[in-house]
Amino acid sequence: MAIEITDEQRDAILALEEGHFHDLKRKEIAPSKLSRSVSALANAAGGELYIGVEEHEVAGQQVRNWNGFSDVEDANAFLQMLHTIAPLADFIDTTFLSHPTSNGQLLKIEIRKNSTLVNTTDGVVYVRKGAQNLPVPEGGAMERLRLDKGIASYEDYTVDVELSEVENSEVIIGFLINVIPTAEPEPWLKKQGMIRDGKPTVAGIMLFMDEPQAALPKRSAIKIFRYTTSDATPTRDQLAFDPITIEGAAYHLIYAAVERTQHLIGEMKKLGAESLIEITYPPETLHEIITNAVLHRDYSIAADVQIRIFDNRVEVESPGRLAGHVSLENILDTQFARNQRIVRMVNKFPNPPNKDVGEGLNTAFDAMRKLRLKEPFIEETENSVRVIIPHQKLASPEDMVMEYLEDYAQIVNRDARRICGIASENTMKGVFKRLEARELIEQVPGRSRFRAAWRKR
Repeated sequence: MAIEITDEQRDAILALEEGHFHDLKRKEIAPSKLSRSVSALANAAGGELYIGVEEHEVAGQQVRNWNGFSDVEDANAFLQMLHTIAPLADFIDTTFLSHPTSNGQLLKIEIRKNSTLVNTTDGVVYVRKGAQNLPVPEGGAMERLRLDKGIASYEDYTVDVELSEVENSEVIIGFLINVIPTAEPEPWLKKQGMIRDGKPTVAGIMLFMDEPQAALPKRSAIKIFRYTTSDATPTRDQLAFDPITIEGAAYHLIYAAVERTQHLIGEMKKLGAESLIEITYPPETLHEIITNAVLHRDYSIAADVQIRIFDNRVEVESPGRLAGHVSLENILDTQFARNQRIVRMVNKFPNPPNKDVGEGLNTAFDAMRKLRLKEPFIEETENSVRVIIPHQKLASPEDMVMEYLEDYAQIVNRDARRICGIASENTMKGVFKRLEARELIEQVPGRSRFRAAWRKR
């Protein structure tokens, strides 16, 4: 059954600019040719296809018209094509759209970011670049795509390093003391997939080599920068000192970087109302975000994790884009480990840095709310993920209540606690009482104390 849309929605579809996330096609397009767009979007960041839009030239300008399917069964060939190239795919949705005065029904194909490699009907893999569908040749480009989507992980690649570097390291000896039953390094490492074809893997090196940076230069350390500015694009002249390099195996790398970052932040001051005051960030926030950057980075990219400390924020940049089906929209609600062996194994260390596997970023965000600081925000660049932790206080609870009442007629304690980040019901009552004393709000009459609500005066 088709969903009827409004004039505004129809006009918005017809005005869409074809690009990285959108494509519009005539209903006469061959299903095999349409499969190129489906493959390209599915292998990139996802997007939307609209089938049933014609484009022709009028007075030298391109004009689009709605010319959809007279019956949904007329689109069966396209639905069959989708089933053929992506059977049982849970990341593709189809919807038919109708409009009261437009001809026929449009087929909308919505494709979400995913961890699957989708071919066309003739077996070719495409990827979306701008408004183009580009074939991906076999070899390095295909392997790069598999790594980007999280289908393959660089942690399983072997490195030309002597086995003794991981078998006889202080890290592995200290780790195996706590393994039950007691095990010898080489057979245990092989069993865990840390040795393949007589060579240690990237995961094995990052976890158990005393100095992984010797085997994996420019992709296994953490660089810390301290800038004496709040500028968005700082210069080298604004560095407080030369960048600090943190090295060591993954477990020690994380804790050393967190400790050094907290120390540098602890030395910072800002001008308060009467004197200089210390700048504080929740330790859990720094710990979880730095842990995530090390465990989920793309080790195939020759770049170190970077921590940049500014006067008003901390930035943590991790090489590699979001893997699998993870996007900026769902990152707090979903889980996907690019480096599953590293994530699993580091959790077996005493006092693991990733105690709550899958909950790290949520812990980081919650800690900021509890200190009434603005939440971190996440950006994705061409080759990295950047988490920005601002040092900026939220509005006061009183201001947030009044802002809420600009849009809504009344507010109850439960909703107020949610928007203000306050856990205690009694604390929230105190906020209401202060606003009432200032004659800004009043209780809604006729409600019991258990269902009390407040409104603007």
